[in-house]
Amino acid sequence: MTKPRIAYIEASWHDDILAQSRKAFLAEFARHGHAESSVELHHVPGSFEIPLLAKKLATTGRYAAIVASGLVVDGGIYRHEFVAHAVIDGLMRVQLDTGVPVISCVLTPHHFHEHGTHRDFFMRHFLEKGAEAARACARTIATHAALAGPDKIAS
Repeated sequence: MTKPRIAYIEASWHDDILAQSRKAFLAEFARHGHAESSVELHHVPGSFEIPLLAKKLATTGRYAAIVASGLVVDGGIYRHEFVAHAVIDGLMRVQLDTGVPVISCVLTPHHFHEHGTHRDFFMRHFLEKGAEAARACARTIATHAALAGPDKIAS
């Protein structure tokens, strides 16, 4: 049986905060028996760009799941709600259109300000979210593999 491969897509905005999610994801995923080498890291400029890359990666047939990590905050050119809605809906469409599970670690807080208190909170919160995403990913892969049979796991 081959080990499943995972595509991990990370937005570059607030990369110091999002790095916490990736670190926690990799550590927790390893605790579930998956090597760090089974996770391919991909970067995009912002969360808005995640769904398209997720779809392109999903259609290759190389991945058992895709994990998306981003932080959509209020205060940019676009309204927060517009971007958040587009990203989350796009991720759902990817998994429904391709059959490849997409685990979202994209947070869309209503209030985020570039000061120490919020940055510290989200640094800690993304550690939690990364670990949660790893557990969800491991469970989802196992569920889909059981449905497909042992010879159908993505390599």
